[in-house]
Amino acid sequence: MEKENTNEVVNENEAVDSSLPKMRFEDLPERLHDACVRVGWDKLMPVQELALPFLLNDNDVMVQARTGSGKTGAFVLPLLEKLDADLMECQALVMVPTRELAQQVASEARTLAGDKGINVVAVYGGVGYKQQLDAFRDGAQLVVGTPGRILDHLVRRSLDLHKLKVLIFDEADRMLSVGFYPDMVEVKRYLPPKIDGSYMFSATFPQSVLRLAREFMVDPEFLSLSSDETNVSAIAHQFVEVQAMGKERKLIKLIELENPSSAIIFANTKRNVEFTAALLSQFGFDAEGLTSDLSQNKREQLMARIKAGQLRFLVATDVAARGIDIPELSHVFMMEPPEDPESYVHRAGRTGRAGASGKAITMVDVIQKMELERIATRFKIKFEEIKDPTEEDVAAIIEERLTALLEKRFRKLKPLERERAARFLPLVQKYAADEEAVGLIAMLLDEIYQNTLHGKPEVPVAEQEKPREQRKPNQPSKGNGKKPQRNRKPRSGGDHGGHGRPSGNDRSEGNRSDDKPSENRRPKGKRNDENRSGDKPKPRKPSRPAGEQQSEPRPERRPEQSSGADKGGDGESGTKSRPRRRRPRRRRRR
Repeated sequence: MEKENTNEVVNENEAVDSSLPKMRFEDLPERLHDACVRVGWDKLMPVQELALPFLLNDNDVMVQARTGSGKTGAFVLPLLEKLDADLMECQALVMVPTRELAQQVASEARTLAGDKGINVVAVYGGVGYKQQLDAFRDGAQLVVGTPGRILDHLVRRSLDLHKLKVLIFDEADRMLSVGFYPDMVEVKRYLPPKIDGSYMFSATFPQSVLRLAREFMVDPEFLSLSSDETNVSAIAHQFVEVQAMGKERKLIKLIELENPSSAIIFANTKRNVEFTAALLSQFGFDAEGLTSDLSQNKREQLMARIKAGQLRFLVATDVAARGIDIPELSHVFMMEPPEDPESYVHRAGRTGRAGASGKAITMVDVIQKMELERIATRFKIKFEEIKDPTEEDVAAIIEERLTALLEKRFRKLKPLERERAARFLPLVQKYAADEEAVGLIAMLLDEIYQNTLHGKPEVPVAEQEKPREQRKPNQPSKGNGKKPQRNRKPRSGGDHGGHGRPSGNDRSEGNRSDDKPSENRRPKGKRNDENRSGDKPKPRKPSRPAGEQQSEPRPERRPEQSSGADKGGDGESGTKSRPRRRRPRRRRRR
């Protein structure tokens, strides 16, 4: 059986060979036979024939059967035989994902049990606790409810499971999904160490559910009721007829009702892709548009989010979405039927992969409905028409989800935190009595709901600081208003500590206002010597730069010139520079 649980393909013959013999209608126990006659059944459905022997013999089993195949009767009928009507304790717990399904299962269980049968109570959020608490005190033996409200009663100790015999998961693929799994783990803490059996019923069993099921079951059998299909995956093809204008608003309502974990939204034109993506993003959904006009950098970033599973809604055309595979895609929405009928198969085939279930929902107007009928005829697809979603439908589902969310938060509060929250009860009552102030409460509820269910993922801090780390060395920081300083070369041979120009165009610190070239200036020491002399100013030769005077030696011919000047001197004592200044003057006279 371990091998069957790990394979994506399950064959009915393999399941039947390993199962117990089928239960016939004539072989039913007397109590079960009377219950079937009471509701007008004259035979058992296939899922009941296969599942009843396992439940009556306390063998854990996972049953795969489509909706409407009689799954509810398959697990309710054995409870009439297994539960003790004289023991006023909870003996069977059936967990379902929605309150509508809880009401449906509880109603069918009451019909099968009759007036003198077991006590049944439906437990779900969005309603008061009084009626449910009264049912527990009266001795409810079969409890059918959603995980959130059941966990509420377990925490309050108003529900006790120490006498539990049977644990049943209806719609197990949803019960063990990301949204419900944490609550299921919490409920498991309150289960008794040993029960008679655990049973799961679902239309599909993805690999993730097959793995998680072992946390609640012991060596379960697997029964598949798919005689014509061997793959556990299934795609539901649905359509909704809407007006030609305003399809984007209908798309938002469909997203609220379906609450997909991830989805691709197809449109036939780039303009519709851009408009739809912008509307979803502004409404608060994590949505991005993908068209051929997208820049390469933006496309690479978008593809990275898709591969990492960080993007919830991708709006794209058929051409732009080629080669893109979003893992565990639950839904495909189509704003209109594709222009090419074969494209519908490729669009719908994006979901329902690797053993997962999926839905392909197409929005059509009156003319497009005819196009969808041609696609159904060509590819032999059976389309199911769903109801056009209304504001009342959306408000009801939001109320159910938000109530479950708030109750979950409230039961996690510590005693002091509950005392702190109680301070706002008078203010809430005051706001509720004021029509204008009610909008403030609605704003807070919308923020909690949107951020929890549809909020966009936060950008990691490392990615926010990444552009700052890649800044060039000379680029100023955004928060600094100073201009970047120029890199200047230090003065060659100078003692000044500031920045300066190259030595060929060096200027002294005291004469920076002078615009004349520095080559015409002489060192300060020589200027003092000239001031002591009484001679008139003579023409001066350009002096060498300061660096060259210090680093280069004097030429050998200069001592000869100075010796010639001494022979023709006027006998006055002076520095060696005087004969050199007089010599060119006598040469000009000649």
